[in-house]
Amino acid sequence: MQATMILATIFCCVAFFTFILQLFRLKQGERFVPTSIIQLLSCLCVMIAASIYTDRHEQFHTGEFYEFDVGSGQFGYSFILAWIAFTFTFISGIMYLILRKRK
Repeated sequence: MQATMILATIFCCVAFFTFILQLFRLKQGERFVPTSIIQLLSCLCVMIAASIYTDRHEQFHTGEFYEFDVGSGQFGYSFILAWIAFTFTFISGIMYLILRKRK
């Protein structure tokens, strides 16, 4: 789960640098498709990490793992933050796909 979130962060950084590079390399009217693809890969990594966290959280509460103290049974702020990050990276990826270079 941590590895996919780190990979998502790396993809976001690569997408940003690709966007900056494409600002100077693209012709007028072309779309930022490579940047969009990289950003959507980042979105996929965030979704995978949040899904793994959800699955592991459910296993803790069904009694499959006895060595952990599950506490109150709430997901916590990291879970909410992960799904918010998924939403924002998805919107960002779609915006890059729609965006065209203008003069």
